[in-house]
Amino acid sequence: MMGRLHLRSLLGSQRSQSMTEFALILPLLLVFIFGMVDFGRGIYYYVTMQQAVQEGARVAIRDSATLPSDATVEQAVQTHAVATFLANPCRNGPIYTGQIPPANQGWIFITQPQSATQPLTQVQDINTVPANAPGGEPRNPANGSCSAINPATQNTALQVTIRYNFVPLTPIIQQLTANSIILTAYTVYRTEY
Repeated sequence: MMGRLHLRSLLGSQRSQSMTEFALILPLLLVFIFGMVDFGRGIYYYVTMQQAVQEGARVAIRDSATLPSDATVEQAVQTHAVATFLANPCRNGPIYTGQIPPANQGWIFITQPQSATQPLTQVQDINTVPANAPGGEPRNPANGSCSAINPATQNTALQVTIRYNFVPLTPIIQQLTANSIILTAYTVYRTEY
């Protein structure tokens, strides 16, 4: 009888130790699991945006009876950017690097090819802007903070870009990333016209 009591109290203390260890590990385990969920969401948004800009660039370069416009390219991008809210403050640039899109939203740009590390950040006027729009877009001067529109001709390269402000779901990861991660996807194709 005495041996059974001693065995029960020994087993009870081991259960308490296991619960204490679990309570110490659980927060780290949850942060790790939710971090993986946020990482998966980030990859999903990046892959979706990359496919959307590729489709937008395909639409921008195609030769047809009616040449594509910025609106048709934007529509193609938004159609393929599933579950992603996109807008365009200045379709044809400049690409805003100092400003951040609203949380979990992105901006679409159709511009001349640019370096991913050194994008064009200044407004260009009608005399200096290279081809930065599909062939169906009318030529327009710069207005306000938006660059002039110069439609592409003669096998010109065009770039379609999305800058997306990805905000993680996990509060700790939000704090670690300053509440936003800017994802950028772009594609450059040459026009067929």
